[in-house]
Amino acid sequence: MGKRKDSKGRVLKSGEGQRPNGTYDYRYTDRNGKRQRVYAKTLDELRRKEDDIQKDILDGIDSSAGEITVVELVERYINLRRDLKQNTLRGYGTSFNRIKQSEFGRRKIKNVKKSDAMAFFIFLHDSGLKRNTVEQVNNLLRPAFEQAVEDDAIRKNPFKFKVSDILPDDSEKRTALTKSQQEIYLAFMRDYSSGNYFDDIVILLHTGLRVSELYGLTTKDVNLQERRISINKQLCRTGDRPYFVTEPKTKSGIRNIPMSDPVYMAFSRVLQNRRTPKVEMMIDGYAGFLFLDKEGKPKVGMHLQNHMRGAYKRFVERYGKIIPKISPHVLRHTFCSDMAKAGIDGKSLQTLMGHSNVSVTYDVYTHVDYDAVEQAFYKAVANT
Repeated sequence: MGKRKDSKGRVLKSGEGQRPNGTYDYRYTDRNGKRQRVYAKTLDELRRKEDDIQKDILDGIDSSAGEITVVELVERYINLRRDLKQNTLRGYGTSFNRIKQSEFGRRKIKNVKKSDAMAFFIFLHDSGLKRNTVEQVNNLLRPAFEQAVEDDAIRKNPFKFKVSDILPDDSEKRTALTKSQQEIYLAFMRDYSSGNYFDDIVILLHTGLRVSELYGLTTKDVNLQERRISINKQLCRTGDRPYFVTEPKTKSGIRNIPMSDPVYMAFSRVLQNRRTPKVEMMIDGYAGFLFLDKEGKPKVGMHLQNHMRGAYKRFVERYGKIIPKISPHVLRHTFCSDMAKAGIDGKSLQTLMGHSNVSVTYDVYTHVDYDAVEQAFYKAVANT
């Protein structure tokens, strides 16, 4: 039998073929025993693909598995995770939707290179997303592609790089409130809040609690006699779930916090003013939530955030922008900075904040201005 040739008289190898429209294909059997076919416009291009396929087969790479799209890979990765907390799943859902809506999400994973991954992140950033948001997308894509590597679907993980190496730090810097700013703000909020949210703000400012931890407190979690707050859960809310209870953000989030005098007085008022509803709402097995709205339902972070947003707008109208924009997290940031300035040791501060690593406590949450640095410097000089 004569050797098969293409339209240009070139001898075709086993598995190669030329189609009626002039393009080429190559048929082969993958490592799972399934027949596969790849296509190319030219014979040279086809043979480069053949070389890659043979190399993958020798190295144990499943070429056919690399045919799935980025969206399919990410969806499979999420479905295989059963250890994710509700807040993590919510973040994954937002990132997944961004990937799904993009052209990048329709690409085959075997064709995604490092430069493609970088270009996708630059595209997201240029579309208006902050670097922190892009990093959340990376936190989903990187482990998903690592799973593909472990499954021998692809050879390398194209997302093994730091987002900070390609995108600028454009995150909004949180500024801790000075003592005078705290006094001005609390005096204003005492009148503005009419007792509805004032104690919530005082407690956050003097404990460093996350707002979800504050509203996760039940009457059993607050011990006025021993002046101790027990943090063991969070109360959260999403668009599709009005209320749900979850564990603290990290294992270190389960902790006890002592009460200062302002916190003790605030909790005393909250307990005294709390009206027991006709029916205590039960959420995931918990009842007796301490902070209730006017309807007798548990407060959630969104309530306080909206209240503080409106209060700040009114504050600026009256006094101008003499204090930075304030959110519940700014109160947490301020507490951490104040504790650090006061000289508390790092391990104790880490415990109070519920951080899993002390570097987070100092690198992210503390804010030391020049005056504090100057005082610390002269104090150290005097002791040398």
